[in-house]
Amino acid sequence: MKSLREKINRIKPHFSKGGKFAKLRSVFEGFETFLFVPDSVTSKGSHIRDSIDLKRTMSVVIIALVPAMLFGMWNIGFQHYRSVGVDAGFMHKFLFGFIKLLPLIIVSYVTGLGIEFAAAQIRGHEINEGFLVSGLLIPLIMPIDVPLWMLALATAFAVILGKEVFGGTGMNIFNPALLARAFIFFSYPGWISGDKVWIEGLTKGKDVVDGFSGATPLGLLAQNHFDSLPSLMDMFVGTIPGSVGETSKIAILLGAAILIITGVGSWKIITSVFAGGITMGILFNIIGANQYMQIPFYYHLLMGGFAFGAVFMATDPVSSSQTETGKWIYGFLIGLLSILIRVVNPAYPEGVMLAILLMNMLAPLIDHYVVQANIKRRLKRSKVVLNTGVR
Repeated sequence: MKSLREKINRIKPHFSKGGKFAKLRSVFEGFETFLFVPDSVTSKGSHIRDSIDLKRTMSVVIIALVPAMLFGMWNIGFQHYRSVGVDAGFMHKFLFGFIKLLPLIIVSYVTGLGIEFAAAQIRGHEINEGFLVSGLLIPLIMPIDVPLWMLALATAFAVILGKEVFGGTGMNIFNPALLARAFIFFSYPGWISGDKVWIEGLTKGKDVVDGFSGATPLGLLAQNHFDSLPSLMDMFVGTIPGSVGETSKIAILLGAAILIITGVGSWKIITSVFAGGITMGILFNIIGANQYMQIPFYYHLLMGGFAFGAVFMATDPVSSSQTETGKWIYGFLIGLLSILIRVVNPAYPEGVMLAILLMNMLAPLIDHYVVQANIKRRLKRSKVVLNTGVR
C-alpha cells in the first residue's frame, strides 16, 4: 500500500489546481479517498471529531448486506435447480447465483457511479461515497431475471431524479434504491409483479417440474391460494422465491445486528417498524373480515420485503426522521401502513415499498412537530419557573 500511496502522490499534482488534468480533480479525489483516508485535517477552530464518517458508515452497511447477498446467490441457484428438477450441490447452486447476480451489480454500479461522477464534474464538487450502498441495494431488491437495460434505466432514474436534482448525497428526500424499484414496478409491472420473474430461467419458457409454481408467498395470496403458503421455517430461512436479498430473515437479522451494534442503523426505527406491523396485523386478525385479514400477524413479518425494508431501507439516515421521538413515530407508521396497503389493496402486495416512500416524504414534517412540541414544553416550563419565582 505504501508504494501505491507514493504513486498517487506523484500524479496528484497533475490533477490539482493548475495541473493539466485539473478539470478531473473531483474524479481523482474520488478514487484517492476510496483507497485511502483523506490527508486533509482542520487546523483551527473548535470541532467535534467522530470516528464514524460517511465512508465508514457506507462500509458498515455494505458489510451488513453481505449475509443477505451471499444467501441470495445460493437461493438463486437453489430455486432454479429445484424448478427444473435437478439435484445440484451447494457450490453449483452458489456459483450459478453468483454468475447471475454479478451482472446486475456491475450494471447498477457503472450506471449510478457514472452519473454521480458526471454530476460532480459539472458542479465542481467532490465525489462522495453515497452510492456505494444504493448500488448494492438496487440489485438485491430486484427480480433476478430483470433485463439489464431496464435495471440501468431504473438506476439512472433513481440517481438523477432521486438524488442529483435535490443536491446529491445527504440532500435526497426519498430512498434511491426504493425509487429504482418503484420505477420498474409502475413502468414495467410484468417484470416485478409476476410469479415467474423471481426465478432465473422461468421467464424464458424453460420446462419446470410438475407442481412447481414459482410464486412468492405474496403472489400466492394475490391468487387466493391461502392454503399453499410456505411453512414459517421456509420463510424464515429464506428457501422461497423472491427478491435476491429479501428472502432470508436469518441473514437480515445478522445484518440488523451489525447495524445496531455499530450504531449505524437506528434500533428505534427497526423496532418500531416491526411494532407497527404487529399492531396492524393483530388488528386485522381481530376484524377477520376476509381470509387475508385472518392470516396470523407474524406471517406478515416473514413475507415479502417487510424485514429487509425495516432493517436496510427505513433506517436510511438521510431520508428517515432525525429526532429521537420522530424515529419511533416514523418507524411505527411504516409498519402500520405496510400491512394496511398489503391487505386492503392487493394490487400492491409489497406494501412496504410504498409505505417507506410515503414516510420519507413525511419524515421532515414529523421532525418539525416533534421539535415544536419540545419548544412548547420548554416555554411552558420557563413560564412556570418565572411565575413561582423558583430558580
